[in-house]
Amino acid sequence: MALIVQKYGGTSMGSTERIASVAQRVAKWARAGHQVVVVPSAMSGETNRLLGLAKELAPAKLTPDYYRELDMIAATGEQVSVGLLAIALHALGQPAVSLAGWQVPIRTTDAYTKARIEQIDDGKVRAALNAGKVVIITGFQGVDAAGNVTTLGRGGSDTSAVAVAAALGADECLIFTDVDGIYTTDPRVVPEARRMGAISFEEMLEMASLGSKVLQIRSVEFAGKYRVPVRVLSSFTPPDIDIDIEDRSGTLITFEEDEQMEHAVVSGIAFSRDEAKISVLGVPDKPGIAYQILGAVADANIEVDVIIQNVSKDGKTDLSFTVPQADLARAVDLLKEKVAPALGAADVLGDPRICKVSIVGIGMRSHVGVAAQMFRVLSEEGINIQMISTSEIKTSVVIDEKYMELAVRALHRAFDLDQPPSA
Repeated sequence: MALIVQKYGGTSMGSTERIASVAQRVAKWARAGHQVVVVPSAMSGETNRLLGLAKELAPAKLTPDYYRELDMIAATGEQVSVGLLAIALHALGQPAVSLAGWQVPIRTTDAYTKARIEQIDDGKVRAALNAGKVVIITGFQGVDAAGNVTTLGRGGSDTSAVAVAAALGADECLIFTDVDGIYTTDPRVVPEARRMGAISFEEMLEMASLGSKVLQIRSVEFAGKYRVPVRVLSSFTPPDIDIDIEDRSGTLITFEEDEQMEHAVVSGIAFSRDEAKISVLGVPDKPGIAYQILGAVADANIEVDVIIQNVSKDGKTDLSFTVPQADLARAVDLLKEKVAPALGAADVLGDPRICKVSIVGIGMRSHVGVAAQMFRVLSEEGINIQMISTSEIKTSVVIDEKYMELAVRALHRAFDLDQPPSA
């Protein structure tokens, strides 16, 4: 008997028919003798609907209290999901209990809409499992020290599932979604994209951080920190599929680099449209300037990604960096109102018309010239590179958003990612 955590995304929970199918799949695992914890997302589109109601009443974001209430509203979507799934399981004769994040409890920081998990109490969950029940826990949410409901940000149900699996010492965390695994890139952009049977934790971490939306970055970080085996697979296969077949399907995120993996110089192409570039122009070129700019942005809980500083001229320089597109206006206002005047900066410019394209692969460690090949391919397509960021196993470029799909297709073809890996 194994302890299995299963996570189901919004499309998997998108209707009562889909929820009934999820219930059949969950009951199959429970009846096979496994202890099962389920972490579902809200029904597809429900979180957007709920937050849309708040925006109708207050189009402009207000005080910190506004974000507290947003979390209170958004958390109800997952509460509906767990309740409906519990009812569906009861209808199948399978004992089950639903728990909200605050009931577990899943304890978090008080950074509303972007909270981070600090601790998960496992007593109530283990008691229910030992009583023979399937335990269904709301994803995406928790409770802070003051008892306020918090949410973990978009994609937070992935993080909830892996964190629960880590807290319980689960044998495996199965992420059921609307795709049948992790591909070399998005098949909607490159139809020739190939599903990978396995991907290293390091590669998945880079892919998630660089724009691959199959898994949220924080869920991969949890998996790596606590070495939780994670498998991404489809919830659209027949729910009565044999468990042994199902547990070998999809893509396994592994902590072991096998010999076959080492043959793939580049394993995948990641991209993100949700990027924006900020340039702070004409700041003094002296120690501490980057900290004053980026520190203020970080204090506002805005993530910074690619950073580049121009060569100094007449004692002045320009600093450019990327932020999530949703945070662009807030970051620019902050810099214009508080930071730029203090530094004597000439201007602060925001550009939402950019994207990030990245190549990822553990094989890049032992192969030279990979980045050069990437730059050559983009040059041949007439694509100008605005910013570059590299690590041991990835190279990212910031380019004009209108060239994104062209760049992804060209790079996918250039690195032979439509071909199966060599043995």
